[in-house]
Amino acid sequence: MPDLDGDIELKQFFDADDLDRILALEAACEAHDGAALKLELDYKRSLASTRPEEDMVTGINEFFYMFEGELIGYLGLCGFGGAAAPVEANGMVHPDYRRKGVFSRLVRLSIQEWRRRGSSKLLMLSDRHSESGQAFLKGFGATYSFSEYEMVLLGTAGFEEQEVASDLTLQIATADDADEIARQNAIYFGAAKSAQTTAEVRVEEALGFKVDPAQEAKRGMSIFLAEVNGQVVGKINLERSSNPAGIFGLGVLPPHRNKGYGRAILTKGVQKLHELGIQDVMLQVAPDNENALNLYRSVGFKETSTMDYFEYPG
Repeated sequence: MPDLDGDIELKQFFDADDLDRILALEAACEAHDGAALKLELDYKRSLASTRPEEDMVTGINEFFYMFEGELIGYLGLCGFGGAAAPVEANGMVHPDYRRKGVFSRLVRLSIQEWRRRGSSKLLMLSDRHSESGQAFLKGFGATYSFSEYEMVLLGTAGFEEQEVASDLTLQIATADDADEIARQNAIYFGAAKSAQTTAEVRVEEALGFKVDPAQEAKRGMSIFLAEVNGQVVGKINLERSSNPAGIFGLGVLPPHRNKGYGRAILTKGVQKLHELGIQDVMLQVAPDNENALNLYRSVGFKETSTMDYFEYPG
């Protein structure tokens, strides 16, 4: 079938009208496919509203495919955790306009943008139950890398009565904590994530995960360091701008594991969200992380979808 002759629009950030069109397209695709999308719209909206004007670097994050005035295809890029972190790509095409070259054009443009940025990896996402999405990515040369469960906790009431390590506190991170946050992110999520000691984390890798806690807070992401008797034992990120709210970046440093601190950090994080009037909470976890899965399930989180990540070979 010949490619559809539509118009491509490229933007750094989407506006309110764009968001309405994206949400309508998302609803049509999810209703047709019965599969989830991970578009990070809430996070990206907060990013656009808080990024200082002097920091508005040139770059394309939003790829729109228009046909006869209608949005029929969309792809978005999103990066987390600094310059060294992978760029994630996820998108969709209206069911009535598939197999006409729409998504192929958007993906090729996103690959060009990723190469221009010079970031470490391009990860393309597809719900496990989306046969068309999985087949497309494999046909485009991407190879399976890893998976994540999305888990949701419906209702945070009752977490105030949870019994956890009473000596653990959550302290809001400041700019002075940026290096410590980067070091922990490299341990939990970088190439050194299997390291047994924090000393094994390479300095350059940790710097690639560096973020500004104050700037993240403006976007709705609050970072907390977990402390016991004044010693840092882990961290957690609470993201309030999405619905449901999100828990990200939870980790316990290797010397302090198997002491109940993971449950304490998670519980106290949910308590903080509940104090803000937030009821439903979402998080993501690798299916093979049995310890984390058992912890999340034990406090009421349930799996809602499985997202597969494919790495473009570059």
